[in-house]
Amino acid sequence: MGGESMTRTAPSGGGTGTVRAGGGRLGQRLSGLAVALGLVMFLGGFAWAALVYRPYTVPTGSMSPTIAVGDRVLAQRVDGDEVRRGDVVVFEDKDWVANSKVVKRVVAVGGDTVSCCTDGRLTVDGKPIEEPYLPKGGVAELKGFGTVTVPEGRLFLLGDERQSSLDSTAHLSEAARGTVSRDAVSARVDAVVWPWKGMLDRPTGFETLGALSEPGPLRTIQVLIVAGAVLVLGGGAYGPVAARLGRSRTAPARTETAGAR
Repeated sequence: MGGESMTRTAPSGGGTGTVRAGGGRLGQRLSGLAVALGLVMFLGGFAWAALVYRPYTVPTGSMSPTIAVGDRVLAQRVDGDEVRRGDVVVFEDKDWVANSKVVKRVVAVGGDTVSCCTDGRLTVDGKPIEEPYLPKGGVAELKGFGTVTVPEGRLFLLGDERQSSLDSTAHLSEAARGTVSRDAVSARVDAVVWPWKGMLDRPTGFETLGALSEPGPLRTIQVLIVAGAVLVLGGGAYGPVAARLGRSRTAPARTETAGAR
């Protein structure tokens, strides 16, 4: 009896399992959870920032080099009672500028005696203050304003660019001797964000006079936003990546020739 030749198709590898499109059920659930959690973190970070911070554009160079003309800053909303020496604050005082916010650095608070200058340095309560934020080669104060005792509940403020800053020294002849009420402060500058310069350093030169303020939650907010974005992108990419890997593991069907019989 003559032989007969025939062919049949067999799956690659001889396996009988199947690959679910877009990954397994557990993987799909985990990717969905990652996307949901990432969205909460991402949007929550922006919402937190909107509640805590306000953006400002600084129009003058009086805070240079810390904050240059046109820099965009983020300032944490604070009460005046939270302000400490060395803070860069946003305030409004009609005796300084009408209907406009001003940005200056607090160098003395209520009860302090501030004077200039001792060996070229600002003195607060008899202690010379190191001010590394001043322009390189700059002086603590050009005017040598003498001695001022800051009334309780008020602040003495200077610009970091002492040569051009219209600060407390420009208002010494007024009844408040150039000081500003704590209640006039609405925010404390935490970072320069455009162009990006990062968080402002807390000036350690004032540590001998009392505690410095703590940085705001900006770093935590940044971590939330970045981590949220990573989770959203990673979770969203899981399905397509898993499907592609599944297809690559499934080789094309092969043809076998049955033996003659």
